[in-house]
Parts: sequence; structure tokens; C-alpha cells
Amino acid sequence: MAMHANAQTADTTINGNIAIIKDSRLNELAKKEMEFNESMASNTKATRGYRLKLLSTNDRDLAMKVRTKLLQQFPEQKVYMSFQPPYIQLKFGNFLDKEAAESYKNRITQLKLITTNIYLVSELVETKPEKNKDKENDN
Repeated sequence: MAMHANAQTADTTINGNIAIIKDSRLNELAKKEMEFNESMASNTKATRGYRLKLLSTNDRDLAMKVRTKLLQQFPEQKVYMSFQPPYIQLKFGNFLDKEAAESYKNRITQLKLITTNIYLVSELVETKPEKNKDKENDN
């Protein structure tokens, strides 16, 4: 209790009112953080689509090598790496239709980045509103 009584704060009490003194830069920081969060929320949406399941292995080095090669070869796509004991799973891409996923599957197979079976899986994928607007404008 003695430690609490001796603690000093930036708040002051005047006639029963509390005056809080704070750095004005905190408001600016909060505003920037809010703008960033809003832009992140509006840029990426989730919708039903497809990913390629490329690998399920307990060899971490192999998973990292394949991931690195995919990112180098296809920088426009994302590689998702997850650990589901005892296996590391690698999934690839955010495809809205099967044709696009199949196209990448063929390219990955031709480049021999994956020598095992590649599976097309249906799941929630990330989409960006700009891509959808571009498709609508083309029609």
C-alpha cells in the first residue's frame, strides 16, 4: 500500500475534477493506426475459392526449400505453410476458379517444383476488391 500512495501520475485533481495531461502525438498515432486498420480491412476479403495442396511432409528442410522456390518463381501468389502434427503442409495460391488453379498446377508440374501429387482443395481464399473491380470493368 505504501508504494501505491507514493506513486506519482500525470493526472491532477482540481475541485473534484480530474484533468488528464497527455501528449498530443498520441491522438495522431491513434488516427494513423485506425487508418491503417481500415485500409487492411477493406483491401482483403475472404471468399470461397481454391488452393493447391502441394506438400504434406515431416521434412522441414524440404518444405522450406519448396516454399522458397515457389515464392521465387511465382511472387504474385502466396504460399501458406502450416504445421499439423506431425506434418508440415504447404498450400499455394488464392484462386477464385478451378481453371486458374489448374493452370498454376500445370506450371508447377512442368517446372518439377513438386514431384508428388498436387491436390486442388476448396477453401476460403483471400481476394482484393481491386481485382474484382477490374474483372467487372472488362465485361
